[in-house]
Amino acid sequence: MTVETASTVMKQHLIDPEICIRCNTCEETCPIDAITHDSNNYVVDPEICNSCMACVPPCPTGAIDNWLQVLSTEAYSLEDQFSWEELPAPKELPADAVLQDAPVAEAGAEAFPVADDSQSELENTPFTSAGASIPPWSAAHPYVNLYTHKNVATATVVGNYRLTDENCDNDIHHIVLDFGTLPFPVLEGQSIAIFPPGTDAAGRPYHARQYSIASPRDGERPNYNNLSLTVKRVTTDFDGNPVRGVCSNYLCDLKKNDTVKVIGPFGNTFLMPNLPHSNIIMICTGTGSAPMRAMTERCRRLTKDKAFNGKLMLFFGARTEHELPYFGPLMNLPKDFIDINLALSRAPDKPKRYVQDLIRERAADVRALLKDENTTIYVCGLKGMETGVLEALKFVVESDGQQWPEVHAQLKAQGRLHFETY
Repeated sequence: MTVETASTVMKQHLIDPEICIRCNTCEETCPIDAITHDSNNYVVDPEICNSCMACVPPCPTGAIDNWLQVLSTEAYSLEDQFSWEELPAPKELPADAVLQDAPVAEAGAEAFPVADDSQSELENTPFTSAGASIPPWSAAHPYVNLYTHKNVATATVVGNYRLTDENCDNDIHHIVLDFGTLPFPVLEGQSIAIFPPGTDAAGRPYHARQYSIASPRDGERPNYNNLSLTVKRVTTDFDGNPVRGVCSNYLCDLKKNDTVKVIGPFGNTFLMPNLPHSNIIMICTGTGSAPMRAMTERCRRLTKDKAFNGKLMLFFGARTEHELPYFGPLMNLPKDFIDINLALSRAPDKPKRYVQDLIRERAADVRALLKDENTTIYVCGLKGMETGVLEALKFVVESDGQQWPEVHAQLKAQGRLHFETY
């Protein structure tokens, strides 16, 4: 172990405020509470951080993956980091500076523990360990962070359509943004962030909010430089208390020809495979259907040219049919193209059913797909669905005599199991 002196250098973990979109993923992920935030920035406490890297893979923008060499006696404090608008420039270090050993959580501890086959262990596993931190090997190359806080893109609204019935509590919109001649390449599974106008209670401009892209790589309208979003108007918080979502209400109220400020694209792991014979299992709830719509539409367009012949299986959950985004178009897709399973938790005169229930019911078919190495699983929706989905997949695997921890680890290592929850 290096003895710390006045010339000892540490690699300080810092978050880039110019790229960070304040999605809170890093703070939720950190297993030792080294990350915190105020109304301005997300920051890393140098006295707590042990460089375990658990926060790095889930970050959608890469803002979390910054390491600056500083004298250990001059590490940037939380107060310093809270005040930043950009990362500081590297400082010149003494000629006799010595890099200290990186700290570790505990001797022999794993940054990403694998769950054993007990339910309590599964529930206690950090959610970053649930899915892969790499994309499928055949995925197309993604472009990320082309536009940032200092280089904001402008898009024009060319469509804003309500997806749910007027008498439905959930007001969900399909919004189409056109970038004109501005290069904005995206892939299915990526996301963008949008700046709502106005300022917060402290008088600062609102931070950008992140939304998954709901259209395929060649545009909502084929061969146009546009993309679509699936946005739910937020009027209550998770506890049912009245609240007005700043960005969701702004987006749902947009009119044709309005312009919006966009940064991104983000995401380099939640990407679909790029092979004609790929199989895709999609598990989602509510607006978590956005990336699934993008992947499904990509496959549908490829099918026309016989460039896709894999299998699609969808598990889609909502309270009622009226609250399912894209319900009509989804039901019109050919049954030999996509295997659709709807889980309705509040359907009249029917028992509550959730996506994990349907996965168990279709265990034999899910198992057959899982055995094919060309199958990739995508899960998107509220974070609370993760445990249920993992338990259902565990049931599918172990009912065939296999060990879930081994299969789970293999799916992650091969980039075949992906979670995007919020």
